[in-house]
Amino acid sequence: MDPGRVTELLEHAVSASLAAGDLIMRHHRTTGEVWDKSPGNPVTLADLEADHLLCERLTAVSPDCGWLSEETADSPDRLDKPCCWVVDPLDGTEEFVQGLDQFAVSVALVEEGRPLLGVVHNPATSETFATAASSLPCRGAGQGVAHNDEPANPLSDRGEVRGARMLVSGTEVELGMWAAHEHLFDLDQVGSAAYKLARLAAGFGDAYVSLKPKHEWDICAGVALVLAAGGRVTNLTGLPIRFNQAAVKVNGVVAASAALHAALIDLLQGG
Repeated sequence: MDPGRVTELLEHAVSASLAAGDLIMRHHRTTGEVWDKSPGNPVTLADLEADHLLCERLTAVSPDCGWLSEETADSPDRLDKPCCWVVDPLDGTEEFVQGLDQFAVSVALVEEGRPLLGVVHNPATSETFATAASSLPCRGAGQGVAHNDEPANPLSDRGEVRGARMLVSGTEVELGMWAAHEHLFDLDQVGSAAYKLARLAAGFGDAYVSLKPKHEWDICAGVALVLAAGGRVTNLTGLPIRFNQAAVKVNGVVAASAALHAALIDLLQGG
């Protein structure tokens, strides 16, 4: 896609994410309607309203792009589109329901399996992370991330595993999934996967690892940010992650600087 067009769509993605965040905050810490799509997988009216807003705005400015969202029934025709929006209108619904501030709007645009741009907006903390418009096109690494319209802190260049600040899921810690390695790390438990990746990309942590499978919409925008910051992101086996796939689950995530990423993959594979 032409860089100018990507820049234009990034502006639309930021604007739509902010509007969705405003809508979500109208429901935050209220007694709004909540139900389970499946056991332990809540959805709220805020999820659905934000999804509708994002879909309406983003598909209107890019009718040639496909659409993949947690809260929209999937359509296989997205696989035939040159580009596809990959969206989670409210990543971290469980934290949102609990009244915590660890949730985010996550919006990415994908071309040929790779993210062109990413926006992660946490309306509760008034934080917006985006691939910086001046750094586009986003094909290369280390091109920069904006945090609230300012250049973000650099990605951590830490290469040593011991003592690394790991952004992880509190659920994984509670389930004992980190028991074998937790003595090595400073585990920072944060809710939304998108928010964890965005914080990593902006220098607020050394690595993000998910030991559990993730859906594309959970991580796509955050992956765009980490790549733009110069980091490396793969699944748990060290393979690159491709987006807008027929099967939308990813086999875990490892995101960090190149040096720390290699050390983490070695550790997780028993090296």
